[in-house]
Amino acid sequence: METGILLESGTNELEILEFRIGNNYYGINVAKIKEIIQYKEPTPIPNSHPCIEGIFMPRDEIITVVNLAENLNMQPSADPSKDMYIITNFNKLNIGFHVHSVVGITRVSWADITKPDSTLNGNGASVATGIIKLEGRLVVVLDFEKIVQDISPETGLKVSDIDHLGERERNTAPILIAEDSALLGKLICDSLEKAGYTNLTVTMNGQEAWDKLNEYAQAGELDQQVKLVITDIEMPQMDGHRLTKLIKDSTEFSHIPVMIFSSLVNDEMRRKGEALGADAQLSKPEIGNLVAEIDKILWK
Repeated sequence: METGILLESGTNELEILEFRIGNNYYGINVAKIKEIIQYKEPTPIPNSHPCIEGIFMPRDEIITVVNLAENLNMQPSADPSKDMYIITNFNKLNIGFHVHSVVGITRVSWADITKPDSTLNGNGASVATGIIKLEGRLVVVLDFEKIVQDISPETGLKVSDIDHLGERERNTAPILIAEDSALLGKLICDSLEKAGYTNLTVTMNGQEAWDKLNEYAQAGELDQQVKLVITDIEMPQMDGHRLTKLIKDSTEFSHIPVMIFSSLVNDEMRRKGEALGADAQLSKPEIGNLVAEIDKILWK
């Protein structure tokens, strides 16, 4: 699926594929999509999760199908023969999402995507990561990682990898983290603290992290307050690629190592991160590898 957005670096833009479930509009980052194909009835799997509709094999690869209408507690399609599959790849998983129709692709800025407030997302149960207004309608950008993790918890952060590290020496080097998911932010912090890294500052998006860096610099405390930046890619207001570009293009901040920790780290996105100057890039489930990379940077 060629869109052009992945050829650009640090623009703080993305392309959203808009689709419908019933009369409601939802969105997904095009960077997660492998292809879009016509729906055909999948093969059911006995005793699977209620949201797993079954499996199918479009070519030589078995794809698990998630019924988004079921997951979102909405009515099933009136005519499945007109439905579509959105085949995705993230967290090293290939998954098909059954949707009712595809509207189209729109290029937007992360600055135009509003994060849901605490009334919608306060208990961490919401699967909305952002809301954007397109042509007068509200489009809810879904957290597909959370949808999959709720169905199959073992696909999430492999926190158990930290337990295998055993007792470790404490390291108080300050780490600045940009992660818009409060739940994932807590899991990352808990894992890093268990691994010995205790001086952690968490911001909710790239803009907040950038503001924090400038605040430290203006106070003359930059090198005392930040030894490493860890950033997600997908975040409202400012994404991780834009944050990386701003840091690495700045004479004041470019010496600070930047690690990208995201579900979107595939070959294409890795090339983009390398072009921006990222010091390391890891896929979201690999928390043990994240610690290993932090060790390389902060213990050398």
